[in-house]
This record gives sequence, structure tokens and C-alpha cells, in this order.
Amino acid sequence: MTPDRRLPLTAVLITRNAASQLDECLASVAFCDDVVVVDSGSEDATCAIAERHGARVIQSEWRGFGLQKQFAVEQANHDWVLCIDADERVSESLREGICAVTCPRSGIPGTQSEPAPTLAAWRFARSNRFMGRYLKHGEGYPDWSLRLFDRRAAHWSDDPVHEKVIAIGEVGTLQGDLLHESAESLETYLAKQNRYSTLAADEALARGERATVLHLLLSPALRFIKFYFFRLGLLDGLPGLVHILVGCSASFAKYAKMLDFQRSHR
Repeated sequence: MTPDRRLPLTAVLITRNAASQLDECLASVAFCDDVVVVDSGSEDATCAIAERHGARVIQSEWRGFGLQKQFAVEQANHDWVLCIDADERVSESLREGICAVTCPRSGIPGTQSEPAPTLAAWRFARSNRFMGRYLKHGEGYPDWSLRLFDRRAAHWSDDPVHEKVIAIGEVGTLQGDLLHESAESLETYLAKQNRYSTLAADEALARGERATVLHLLLSPALRFIKFYFFRLGLLDGLPGLVHILVGCSASFAKYAKMLDFQRSHR
């Protein structure tokens, strides 16, 4: 690659009924060379909005989060991909860092280290909006997210929930936040965490893991101490407290569901 050559970049999304949030999301990735949206049967204006922004829309059945995102990555026109969710936006500072990585003329402004040509994956912080406030501590921040990578050297895991990008080699860090603009009500968020705890329990059981009463008691308590005190979640006020307590409840629910399954299958 010559010093002045820009790496083409594809923004990749998976969607289902995301019309209320998609406009701002796609506007924030307009700097990308290509945008691909893999949709799973949206019944609202999701596909029309995506097409209006010039995105390629591909209809595909739901596979689970990890497999769906990997399928979407494989549809990109370019090897370098930026994976983003419909309720996320690329901030201006993050956009500058991403553009510097894909056009490395004389260094990478906004990074924590000097540019390394061998790096094929980059992470950045995600700032989560919860109960009307962007969380800056605790479990909600920095919420490191590896979303910019060369698909020849990284891929999404096949986890049905809590999926992650698995990269070969060193991962770089960009400054600037990915803004998570979740419009969920607290009731909706709690319902989603209940679903996630079921998926997490099923996944753990499938791996052969066993839950004990100690898991049930200690996991939520240790989680609270870690995020509220050591990770300073207390500085995020009531939203920070509620966010951490919901996470503790989800941990409790996961082990409770595992114990219930183990008792019923003796």
C-alpha cells in the first residue's frame, strides 16, 4: 500500500424494525465507501430508509447475533469493515480516528500509539445512554468495542448473544466514542435483559458448565462491588446505579435458570 492510498471501508449493519433510529445511524457512517444492511424481515420502513441512504439491503433469515453479523461482514464489498448497530452513531472524533486509520499518510491522530502497518483490528469506547444520561463509568463505559477490522484477519464469534469479534494479532485503540443511543424504556430494557439471561444460561449449559448456589449468591454481589465502587459507577448517579443493578439481576437470573434446569434434569 502506498502512503497516500486510502483503504476502502464498508459499514455493516444488521436490522429488524429499526426505522425509528436508522436515519441518524446511517448519516454517521456516510464517510464509508459502501454500506450494507442485512435485514431480517422488517415490517416498518427500515429497508426504505436504508435504500434512501444508498445502502445495499440484503434480506436474510435470522441466525443469532454472532452468525448474523458474520454473514453481513461477508456481504461487504471491501475487506475493511466497520460494524455498527442501528441504535449507534459514530461521533465526529471517532470518525476522524477511523479515517486516519484507513488513510495512514503520516501517523494516526487520535490513537494511543504510533501506527503499525500490521494491525488489522481496532477497538474504541462505546458510550451508552441510559435513563437519559450518557454513562461514563461503571459497566456502561468505556464498554470497549472491537468493530473496525480487516475481515481477512478477524471475524465475529458464533455466540447467539454477547457476540464478539475475534482478531488475529494485536488490536489497536482509537480515541473517540461510539454513541449508543438506545431509545428503550426501562421496561423494555428489563425485558431484553431477561431474554439475554435465558440465552446466556442456555449457552453455558451447552458448554457443559454447572451452576451452584455460590454462583447465585456471589456473582451479583461481586459484580456490584466491581462496577459501582472500583469502576466508579456511583459517579453516574441514579442511572448508573440502576444500570449496574439490572446487570446484577441478569447475572442472578442466569444462574437461577441454570439451577432450575439442572434440578429438573436430574
